[in-house]
Amino acid sequence: MSIEDAAFRLLFEQHPDALLLFDPFADSILAANARACEWLRWPLDQLMAMRPSRLHAGERGALVVFTQEVLETGEAWARGLGCQCGDGERIQVEYRARRLELDGRCCVLISARDLVTQRRRETRSDADDYVRSGLSEWRRVEQLFASIETENRLILRAAGEGIYGVDADGITTFVNPAAEQMLGWSAAELVGRGMHQTVHHSHANGSGYADDDCPIYAAFREGAVQRRDDEVFWRKDGRCFPVEYTSTPIVDRGNLVGAVVVFRDISDRREAEQRLQTALEEVSALKHRLELENDYLQEEFREASNYHQIVGDSRAVREVLYKVELVAPTDAPVLITGESGTGKELIARAIHTASRRGDRPLIRVNCAAVPKELFESEFFGHVKGAFTGAVAERVGRFELADGGTLFLDEIGEIPLELQSKLLRVLQEGEFERVGEGRTRRVDLRIVAATNRRLDQEAEAGRFRADLFYRLNVFPIESVPLRQRPEDIPLLAAHFLTKAARRFGRQGLRLSRADVAAMQDYPWPGNVRELENLIERAVIVSTGERLIIDLPGRRPERALLPLSETNRASSGLGETNPMGSGLGQPAIAAPGNEQERIALERRMIEQALAASQGKISGPGGAARRLGLKPTTLASRIKRHGIQKR
Repeated sequence: MSIEDAAFRLLFEQHPDALLLFDPFADSILAANARACEWLRWPLDQLMAMRPSRLHAGERGALVVFTQEVLETGEAWARGLGCQCGDGERIQVEYRARRLELDGRCCVLISARDLVTQRRRETRSDADDYVRSGLSEWRRVEQLFASIETENRLILRAAGEGIYGVDADGITTFVNPAAEQMLGWSAAELVGRGMHQTVHHSHANGSGYADDDCPIYAAFREGAVQRRDDEVFWRKDGRCFPVEYTSTPIVDRGNLVGAVVVFRDISDRREAEQRLQTALEEVSALKHRLELENDYLQEEFREASNYHQIVGDSRAVREVLYKVELVAPTDAPVLITGESGTGKELIARAIHTASRRGDRPLIRVNCAAVPKELFESEFFGHVKGAFTGAVAERVGRFELADGGTLFLDEIGEIPLELQSKLLRVLQEGEFERVGEGRTRRVDLRIVAATNRRLDQEAEAGRFRADLFYRLNVFPIESVPLRQRPEDIPLLAAHFLTKAARRFGRQGLRLSRADVAAMQDYPWPGNVRELENLIERAVIVSTGERLIIDLPGRRPERALLPLSETNRASSGLGETNPMGSGLGQPAIAAPGNEQERIALERRMIEQALAASQGKISGPGGAARRLGLKPTTLASRIKRHGIQKR
């Protein structure tokens, strides 16, 4: 069909209703009949030159929604659009529209009626019917909404929520001040208009929201209260905001005559929920990160503490490991005895790791380090204000170890008066915090350690005999290092590897003479003393040879250039690479301090000669001797060597 078609033109011009033909994509008026020009009070040329959006100034959103419905469904009806007349008056119109294909274009043909005139006509007709039947139903419904507004005016004005009413056609009947403020429209602008087309026409993403799907209208169509908290209303300035609303149907004499809508702006709540969600995601990410870090630190701790194994191959160590394998799967209390420094805590950790509680915490308490007056609080915790200084609630070690293992190191130091409470926990699994009457239950395993003879302490009355027997279910003795000298080479090598990695000193080695001397030493401090000795040796040594300083043994002085020489003389090496680098054969180890000093001076002079006096950098004497340039400079000064 063409707009120039004679039949179409005749019908268009002679139609009794005002007709307008729009091109919605070009926002232009393609045609208007004489009735439209008369009704809108615009000359034809001016009306044809006007854009539809200007003709409906201030209602672009409603016009777009109406046009989209026509284009999508083929036809649509709208009631309440405002139209700008040529004499400046603004009138409310009723549009009926249909989609047409004209000249290859998709157009919208609109039949328009003056809504005010239409209502007057309908009112007169309804009034005549009601008067004839002795009823004034139409008047009563209108008065019903008027009475709702009048009777509740005080509430409507004071309410913080937006409140408005709509009749059975969706036309706004009243609007309270809070709704005006939130929507940006005045009550005068909203009353008499379709509320859905004005403020509820689109979803948050901008997609159309047909009034047939509107829950607000469903209230008076279906007679059920409608609640929503996932939709938006649109302000006059074109911005939307999230709302929570309730649409309650109004029933008069059994008929659904409209609805009252109560809504609130929930922008703050949405922002708070978003912040909370973001915070929860950050907490989740942080938790995952901490779990990974904890796994890493636990692995580092196990490696640093020799968590999975006890170093040694002596009969005594094998017997300890055998006992650990026997008792670990049970929950039996274990009492580890032995001298200080023999590795009692390491045995306790091995028992815990191999037990069913291995994935739960191992909580250690050094009983010798807890002040007597704080033992009960340390073990069982306390409530705020339980005693002077109890400014906050405290969780005791027993609660922390719930589900895991509690390692009581130096248990012989526990005060006698507290031992009865400890016995109760072991027997019944119950205790109370200091200052609290509530009884708490725990499920844990006790591993205790002591360097005392608790049997003798019990006989002397310094330790409860019943507690001793309760703890001594499965005794394990940690043998002193002097009684297992065959383990010293393995332990020394293990501690050397740990210390070298810790202090960044690779390449250090033990000589056979060092090992033999350590095996002859009585080790009063046991394994702990051996570890401390190796760490100290790593710190003070400056070459590849480890300088072991055992009590009663003549101390050696570190000399990096002689490290390979000494190793060669001890049978652990063959030649002196630095000597070879200087074109010299391996040098015999010095027999006394004077020979050592002379040898050091000679090697420095040879290195300086080979490097033509250069100390640092590639080819320098420091690099040749394996020394730091600052160390070599200090020794040159000490020996009084003149650089060439």
